[in-house]
Amino acid sequence: MKKIFYIFLLFSSFLQARVIEVGANKSVISITKAVALAKVGDTVLVHKGHYKEGNIIIDKRIVFIGKNYPVLDGQKKYEVLSIKSDGVIVRGFKVIKSGYATLEDPCGIKVYNKKNVVIQNNILDDNFFGIYIQNGANCIVKNNKISAYGKEEQRIGNGIHCWKSDKLQIISNTISGHRDGIYFEFVTNSIIKGNFSTKNIRYGLHFMFSNDDAYISNVFKNNGAGVAVMFTKRVKMLNNHFEENWGDAAYGLFLKEISDSNIVGNKFARNTSGIHMEGTTRILVEKNIFEANGWGMKIQASCMENEIKSNNFVGNTFDISTNGSLVLNTFNGNYWDKYEGYDLDKNGVGDVPFHPLSLFAVITENNPSAMLLFRSFMITLLDKSEKILPSITPDNFVDKTPLMHSLPL
Repeated sequence: MKKIFYIFLLFSSFLQARVIEVGANKSVISITKAVALAKVGDTVLVHKGHYKEGNIIIDKRIVFIGKNYPVLDGQKKYEVLSIKSDGVIVRGFKVIKSGYATLEDPCGIKVYNKKNVVIQNNILDDNFFGIYIQNGANCIVKNNKISAYGKEEQRIGNGIHCWKSDKLQIISNTISGHRDGIYFEFVTNSIIKGNFSTKNIRYGLHFMFSNDDAYISNVFKNNGAGVAVMFTKRVKMLNNHFEENWGDAAYGLFLKEISDSNIVGNKFARNTSGIHMEGTTRILVEKNIFEANGWGMKIQASCMENEIKSNNFVGNTFDISTNGSLVLNTFNGNYWDKYEGYDLDKNGVGDVPFHPLSLFAVITENNPSAMLLFRSFMITLLDKSEKILPSITPDNFVDKTPLMHSLPL
């Protein structure tokens, strides 16, 4: 009986919900007034126009919809749209020119300590921060185009910034020109899927202290330093593209103090380093493509119990590099285009183990200026000699089952 009563109340509230239209030719011309008039469950429908109403605050559960992308203009003074109620839906707006401040972090759209908020199909342009989820839960940020024009990372915020939140879905957004494209700090049980993050000043994606998350089928291209995942456990990194992240301290993916995570099915192409690992433990690196990078992988001596298997290493200047002599990681069944062994039994696996760590890679790790000698006859001779009689490179830094042909990844 009680269940029937609640269903009746819900149905009654649906019947009573109104649509309040806002526009130059409508009875309500102010968004702020329309929000004030709206009751829980109502829809505020904003028609095309240019609205300069300062900070618009939505503090009740309503559906907030733009028709033909009306412009919400912060005039470089205000946070444009502040969401302070559970269950708000924001869809179809162009949000521009939020204020700038170093303490308050004004945004195009910001969610304050709320849950079940949906921000979808919006255009955000020239804001300090684009979309900001603060202490949120079960929120969805989907199909938004978020652009800024920052030149210095101290003077621009992040495209999608999420802090101390749980069960977020960041899906199919396009982000460019911010400090970090997507930023997660203390965010758990969340997914980042199908986003395109490019030309951001620092990172395409930045993870900090965010456990049990997954990022899947994203493209991180031509960002300042690639993607950084730090101080995090149990992260799944699947089917992403890390491309064209060049620079002295740049990489496709930087891992620091990460454990119990999977890096599977990704493509690392044309980066200074495909993956740079520091202090990582129990990471599975499987079925990835490392192509045309300066370094395919840099695995520092602080890394242990990582497994690198069934990957393709093609056209990299150096496939693997390290700064130590102790090898606590395993390589199995990878394809290395630099492998010159043979396969007498024709089983597809090389009969001679492959040592992917070249002597010159060890030398340049400690003496970067040695790169001036790259491709010289003397260095080529030293590398060939080292492969026959290893003396400087660790002899247990080895793939005992190198593949003769690349995997169809």
